[in-house]
Amino acid sequence: MPIFISYSHKNKDFVDKLAKQLVFHNVHVWVDRWELNIGDSIVDKVQDAVQGATALLVILSKASVASDWCKRELSAGLLRELEEKRVVVMPVLYEDCEIPLFARGKLYADFRTSFDDGLRTILEGVAKVTNPTMSRLSEDKYHTDWSIDYGFVESMAVIKMNFIEHSPELPYSCLLNMEIVLSQNAAIRFFETTGKKTKDHATLHVISVLNTFLHKGDSLKIIMDSAQEVFRVLEVKGPKKGEAYRVRIGCRRLGEDTGKDILINVTGSVGVAYKHMSDVLRSS
Repeated sequence: MPIFISYSHKNKDFVDKLAKQLVFHNVHVWVDRWELNIGDSIVDKVQDAVQGATALLVILSKASVASDWCKRELSAGLLRELEEKRVVVMPVLYEDCEIPLFARGKLYADFRTSFDDGLRTILEGVAKVTNPTMSRLSEDKYHTDWSIDYGFVESMAVIKMNFIEHSPELPYSCLLNMEIVLSQNAAIRFFETTGKKTKDHATLHVISVLNTFLHKGDSLKIIMDSAQEVFRVLEVKGPKKGEAYRVRIGCRRLGEDTGKDILINVTGSVGVAYKHMSDVLRSS
């Protein structure tokens, strides 16, 4: 999903320079003058782009803070931020102007004195929402941090998924780790996809197969009733002949032992990772 750039056309030279630098750093951006064609409905196209964007870079200048069009884009972004409970709007200060109320409590990328420093701040912020293999799911009372990586174990191709669920209200954290061992045919497909697209796209296919398998029946939930690791082993088949995956799932508790049973929703965790990867890679 792209990064939507909201700006006043009076600042188009700066925006073009910024957008080109972001593209150079492999950030997919949406700029109206680059995307709209003759005959397009401007309102519909922009609305769809704002709703589908990973995040909104809001260029703050004298012209943009006075623009009704920019205010509408900003309002849509702030509404998404409230609904999704994550950072969606990223302010970019191009020149001295009246800072909108929404941005006064946010860290913004400051381009007033240094383009390079401002760009570095944006790249650091964008990395948090455009990295397909790691993220954080924030709920009201807890967070789930997760990551996915790829490697080899005894010459076998393996994808590893790690989830840590933690809450400031609880004296323990929960660790869920998954090792997905690829069969020979599955590994061949993985490397073919990597060659045609990227390793992230190849990994997404594997996670998609696992996610589909887990959602076919009742959700896979594991009860931890002690401090010992609890594990399950699954045999999962892919859509092509000989494409198979052996999945080892391990769960354990870290921290204090409260003596209470803990339920881990494996299906839900995999679904979260799959959705995030799909969203980030959808337009790449």
